[in-house]
Amino acid sequence: MEHQIRAASEQQWDTKMVLGIGIDIIEIERIKKSVDRFGDRFLKKIYTATELEYSLKKYNKYQHLAARFAAKEAIYKALSSDTNEVYSWQDVEIYNEVNGLPKVKFYGNLKDYLSNGKELKISMSHSEHYVTCVAILYSAK
Repeated sequence: MEHQIRAASEQQWDTKMVLGIGIDIIEIERIKKSVDRFGDRFLKKIYTATELEYSLKKYNKYQHLAARFAAKEAIYKALSSDTNEVYSWQDVEIYNEVNGLPKVKFYGNLKDYLSNGKELKISMSHSEHYVTCVAILYSAK
């Protein structure tokens, strides 16, 4: 049974190719300072309404804002090896599924980007002072 599972998993990856990888780390305090200094102007430039609604109601809102910032940076790095599309912070939205898994939704120039046989996975992590995110872009074919 173990051999069959491993073989199926290996076969799945044989059909996929990594197109880009991005990673970012940020101090949570840096986001707090930006919010304190620039307020709504900063928040509305970087985050979508959905991201703000989710993050601002959390106990540690700056941690959640920093996680979304790091995710957008990591995604930009992963996409930059595959596309020359110009897009804004608002064109990338980070949300969580019911089980907490972070997911990405694209708007604007990127809206149909993942419909062309591409997939994007992200993983976020945090400590008391830092947040990090890795993004992997790969072909689904």
